[in-house]
Amino acid sequence: MRRRDTLKIMSSALLAAQSLPISADTAPLRLAIVGLVHGHVGGFLRQAVEDDSIALVGVYDPTQALREQYAARYQFEPKHLFDNLDALLDRAKPEAVALMTSTFDHTEVVEKCASLGIHVMMEKPLAVSVEHGKRIENAARRYGIQVLVNYETTWYPSHHALKAQVETGAIGELRKFVVRDGHPGPQEIGCSDEFLNWLTDPIWNGAGALYDFGCYGANLATWLMNNQRPLSVSAVTQQIKPDVYPKVDDEATIIVEYPKAVAILQASWNWPYNRKDMDVYGTEGSIKALNGSDARIKIGSAVERELQTNALPAPHHNPLAYFKAVVRGAIKSDGLSSLHNNLIVTEILDAARQSAQTGKKILVS
Repeated sequence: MRRRDTLKIMSSALLAAQSLPISADTAPLRLAIVGLVHGHVGGFLRQAVEDDSIALVGVYDPTQALREQYAARYQFEPKHLFDNLDALLDRAKPEAVALMTSTFDHTEVVEKCASLGIHVMMEKPLAVSVEHGKRIENAARRYGIQVLVNYETTWYPSHHALKAQVETGAIGELRKFVVRDGHPGPQEIGCSDEFLNWLTDPIWNGAGALYDFGCYGANLATWLMNNQRPLSVSAVTQQIKPDVYPKVDDEATIIVEYPKAVAILQASWNWPYNRKDMDVYGTEGSIKALNGSDARIKIGSAVERELQTNALPAPHHNPLAYFKAVVRGAIKSDGLSSLHNNLIVTEILDAARQSAQTGKKILVS
């Protein structure tokens, strides 16, 4: 078995966050789930039910059948189920909300939660438009709440190993990112009807694969560029399967231009298999994050070698642990989940949609 190179340093952003004092308040986070139409809600519900550091105080969805379905699966008490959002927020009194609605609905729910001082983590992406993103930002600032965005790829050890190497200058100055995300299609992989209903709608999702999977690459590129806003965005979208997805794109390629670098984001519902991987190129070498746990580095003409990707330390290892730490003031959110990063992601996606519609490069900065 080949010897693996040990990663000696962590991301400076991660170290900075770890250096902050951990709150003495160890009481469980009072969490409510708002919406049951997102396919990723199961992971949040499972952790909320099983993790003693989380107290699930309420679950809201307007559809009775969904409430009953999830209540049976995760054994909620009837008192935790709500068919009215205002009633949930008033009676359950959550500290924080995990938002699992359509992307379009994020804005209204954040504004309502913000007015009550309730923090929000939503499933990616942040918003369907720059206008919606600004409304979320204004609400967060006005009422002083935390707004975080959850991506599966945020918790990948391979990505943090890659970032650490970039920060040491191991591959020189950054020049190119190629990020590939997607799967054979939401219908093809068996997404639920309630998920498909809004995911394949241009209003409720913002687009199709462009928003569903383009957001991952935009999030990672923005992180690697230390939240630098790009100069321009260009995009091409296609409907390869119009009979399956008649209202939205199922294929998108986004080019994000920086002064001395470019990001190429390949978002697709047409991959022959699931993928979330990226290649990062610098002036001296390159790094590949092959999946959540494996990464490889090549410097100059040297043989490509593996990087060891260590498990992320608590509370950086999963979304609800991280959310609780941010809400309680133990750490600051300035990375992949941060509102700052995801407002830039929203700009990139909005500009990509405009570019695909008009056939023109869209200037951002």
